[in-house]
Formats: sequence, C-alpha cells, structure tokens
Amino acid sequence: MTKFIAVILLVTCQFAFSNDMVWSKTGHRTTGEIAEQHLSRKARKAIDKLLSGESLATVSTFADEIKADKQFRKFSAWHYLNFPSDKEYIDVEPSKYGDLIIGIEKCVSIIKDKESSKTDKIFYLKMLVHLVGDLHQPMHVGRLEDKGGNDIQVQWFKEGSNLHRVWDSNMIDDYGLSYTELTASLPRLTKKQKKSIQQGTIYDWVEESQDVANKIYSSVATGDKLRYRYSYDWWGTVEVQLQKGGLRLAKILNDLYK
Repeated sequence: MTKFIAVILLVTCQFAFSNDMVWSKTGHRTTGEIAEQHLSRKARKAIDKLLSGESLATVSTFADEIKADKQFRKFSAWHYLNFPSDKEYIDVEPSKYGDLIIGIEKCVSIIKDKESSKTDKIFYLKMLVHLVGDLHQPMHVGRLEDKGGNDIQVQWFKEGSNLHRVWDSNMIDDYGLSYTELTASLPRLTKKQKKSIQQGTIYDWVEESQDVANKIYSSVATGDKLRYRYSYDWWGTVEVQLQKGGLRLAKILNDLYK
C-alpha cells in the first residue's frame, strides 16, 4: 500500500466517527421536500408504497439517526468524500470503508435489483435520500488533510465552531426557518433551469461540489470570527446547493422508477 493510500485510510477511520458531519436536519429535510415536489407520478406511487406514506423529508435524516447504533457504523464513511483539491475522484484510490459515491451507487443498485427484499429497499432508499443531500453540502467533498474543514477552527457569533460545522448547521439553523418555510423561500426556477441542474452524472456533481468547497476554503482562515457578513455573502450558495440536491435526488428517483 502506498503512503498516499495509507493516509486516506487513516483519515477515513478518524473522520468516520466524527459527529461534525451532518447537513443540518433542516437542510436535509429541505432537500427531501424539493425532491418530493418533483417526483413523477410513477415514482411517487412506488415510493409512497415503500415508505408507507412517510415523506422524503421525514426519512431524509434517517442515515444520521442510525449512527448511534454500532451495527450501522460501517455506513459512516458513506457520508463524505474527502480527497486532495488538486485531484479528481477517479484519480484517488477508493477507501475500503466506502465513500459518498460508493454509497449512492450501492443504494441505487439495491433499489433497482428485483431480488432485493422490501426491507432492504426501504433501508437503502432512506440512505439514498440522505446521501444525495450530503453530496451537495460542499464540505462533505472537502480536502482530505483537514477532514472536510473539521480541522479549521473558527468562531461563529463568538462561539467555537469549525468550517465544516458552519456549513453543516450554523448558517442554516441560525436562519431560523422550518424546512417547509425554507423550501418555499428558495428562488423560483424555470423548467429550463431545473433541467440544466439535473444534467450530468454523479461524478460531475462531485466535481461541482468540490469546486464550491475550494471557493469556501479561500473565504476563511483559521481563527476567523464569522458573523452576519459571512452568512450574507454565502447564503445564496446554500440555497443553490439545497435546490441542486433536491432536484438531482428527484432525477435519480424518477429514473429508478420509470
């Protein structure tokens, strides 16, 4: 094993058990709500049957909720994808613990498989809803060496935080809206804009999130005191990422249930 791969595995192990890696509940539920609004009739019917009427917003936090149970610890690494900012995903040796892309692809394959049990399809559908949301939180596709911004300590309104947490929860939670209110407040998109967002592959979306992450890194330095101005400058990006996550989740689900 090369030294580079060993570093990846070591950091993966360390980060897999970190608590600072959850797009806030409001963020995930917003992504789920957006997706729900853009499901095809066939997808909506199939999903409603599987989830017994639970909404995508409701199940969107499932993958975080199960972290407290040791039997699900093997899924921890699915929540993120950390690799050097000057590399592409295909250039990095995949972690044996998995990552966001491996997780999403596994979920899709199990849901598509006619031989999969209903129990498995329900579990991996819930996981998929969450993971697509995580993919669009840019710091979940951040740099390897700082664990997606977890090691960049900053202050958020005089309280200790880190760059990852600022993007996971500080900005969204401090905005003070419920997920339905946040969904309703997002910019209106035309059909053409929505279709454009849904283009590409999961690999394209990873590179896009990585590009956003690189810009975020350049916006702060360790020890910075972040307040209203930071939220003002970056809230538009939060909105864009939430919309992209929801629309792309809908695209994946619609394709699954054609």
